[in-house]
Amino acid sequence: MKMKPMGDKILLKTQEGQETTKGGIILTSNNNNYSYADVMAIGPGLFTQTGDRIPMSTKVGDTVLIQSRLTKGTNEIDLENEKYILVRESEVEMVSTDKV
Repeated sequence: MKMKPMGDKILLKTQEGQETTKGGIILTSNNNNYSYADVMAIGPGLFTQTGDRIPMSTKVGDTVLIQSRLTKGTNEIDLENEKYILVRESEVEMVSTDKV
């Protein structure tokens, strides 16, 4: 089943057990406030009051940093036996700028 997020929603898959970023930054084990996730799908964006679409800042394939509290609870969804997180783009703290 193919699904696409609506509005400014982003479908994320959390990265498990990453100890360093692609840029070489070493993550400490006591940094439980944030998690890295891969962008799997994005919505089309929101509209302004005049009807203009606000483009999304993230794209599929990006790696983002989100607060760990978002990886649990009501944001979790299961699609085809895989666990994902559905968040608003405004809940993303940072987007990786590494070129692959």
